[in-house]
Amino acid sequence: MKIEDEIKGRFRNEYHKGFINLIFTANQLMYEFERNLKSHNLTEQQYNVLRILRGFRNEAPLTIRFIKERMLDKNSDVSRIVDKLYSRGLVNRTENPDDRRQKSISITQKGVDILGKMLDCEHKADKLLSNLTENEVHELNRLLDKLKG
Repeated sequence: MKIEDEIKGRFRNEYHKGFINLIFTANQLMYEFERNLKSHNLTEQQYNVLRILRGFRNEAPLTIRFIKERMLDKNSDVSRIVDKLYSRGLVNRTENPDDRRQKSISITQKGVDILGKMLDCEHKADKLLSNLTENEVHELNRLLDKLKG
């Protein structure tokens, strides 16, 4: 459906239309993704932290800074997110004996298991772009990378 029909609006020019369309579409996709995450009692940021920890498991333990540099949402309060995941037994958190302000973080088996149960969530996320062919998704990625500069 065209963005004009979705929001019943007008645009100053094609750049304005593209910007509004990008925001609207991203919000729609995030809403569906977050709805899927809720069924596993995780936020998008918590899920992102767990995926980072699993992806770099061979390099564990990781620091808060290491995790923050890889977050999709750069404004996330990673320390607070880790605290919540720790209280649920999804991550381990230990103080660095040389610098008590620095924490070492690793994913627990329980954290790995919950991500394993979330494969359905990942497949649903893939399907959010299923209206596009693989070539179109490649082109979308190219254009989004170009937008970022």
